Amino acid sequence: MASVARTDITSRDDIALLVDTFYDRIRQDELLGPIFDDVAHVDWSAHLPKMYDFWESVLFGAAAFKGNPLAVHRALASLTPLTSREFYRWVSLFHQTVDDLFDGPMAAIAKDRAARIAVTMHSHVATSAVFDGAAKFPHIEDDEKRRVV
Repeated sequence: MASVARTDITSRDDIALLVDTFYDRIRQDELLGPIFDDVAHVDWSAHLPKMYDFWESVLFGAAAFKGNPLAVHRALASLTPLTSREFYRWVSLFHQTVDDLFDGPMAAIAKDRAARIAVTMHSHVATSAVFDGAAKFPHIEDDEKRRVV
């Protein structure tokens, strides 16, 4: 079987493919799936379009996203422990999904931004010790103690 050449992330359609694939994996994950489905009770028909907007803003600078992810994650952390383990898994699944689907400079930027987001979220909401994203994801640059997204 011939392998399909991976291209870079260049459009909202690419972002939708990334987000849909990533959250399919999240929902099937034994650690993260229950947090999203059983604790947060995510309405996927509403959540996925918000994530398309979020990642379009993060990667392409589009002013599409409206929301406060930090407040949402703080509320979630009041319902269930969010530790380094959950953040590592989230980043690992995101990186794996990007690597499975895309290749190129924007794909690398997406992985870097995801790791930075995880570090920032962890520092504000986690119920565990310091999350050093660089320990597991060494491509994160040392800027302001790895707490800048």
